[in-house]
Amino acid sequence: MDADRPYSYSNHDASVQQEKKMFKIILLLMGLTFFAYGAYLPVKAELSQLLIRHAWQKSIDTGASIKPWGWADMHPVMRLQSAKHQQDLIVLAGDTGNVLAFAPGLSSITSQNNPSSTWLVSGHRDTHFTFLKDIAIGDLITTTQLDQKRRSFKVSAIDVIDISKQKISISDHQSELKLVTCFPFDAIVSGGSLRYVVTASFVSLLT
Repeated sequence: MDADRPYSYSNHDASVQQEKKMFKIILLLMGLTFFAYGAYLPVKAELSQLLIRHAWQKSIDTGASIKPWGWADMHPVMRLQSAKHQQDLIVLAGDTGNVLAFAPGLSSITSQNNPSSTWLVSGHRDTHFTFLKDIAIGDLITTTQLDQKRRSFKVSAIDVIDISKQKISISDHQSELKLVTCFPFDAIVSGGSLRYVVTASFVSLLT
């Protein structure tokens, strides 16, 4: 037997053990990183909602457009509620990615100042508008504007639209609410052309 072989095997085993140890350390660090990131996102979301709600209340009190934080390029314009689905959301002005990262957004092509028109509100399918997958015809949705006027809407249609082939219809003379999110809800890759469109028709002005 070669006298050197046991020594060489010993070195090999030590090297394998060292590699396994390093691999475990890397997995541990990756796990801690993902955990920290996962914990950060809910905290960020919760904090941003508190700031947005504070800005909403301050906007009502002052009558001015109040930003939720100094460098924000958006402000609250509407409150959206669904008792059945336990939703109470503050809608921000605009529907850019910057806005939708924090809250649903009212499209710039529609105006909250014109109640006799379509209010087009967008939100992410995996955060604020996840509840749309459970919404049904006849469900009631309530909106509140900064002037504290509350309106009730009833879901009248649910459609899936390919926006590469068809535009989402907007009316200038019919009071309605359209809630839009990406579709399908369980898509692994986002950014497709399908949109889930929930249309709710105006029912009444609430006191």
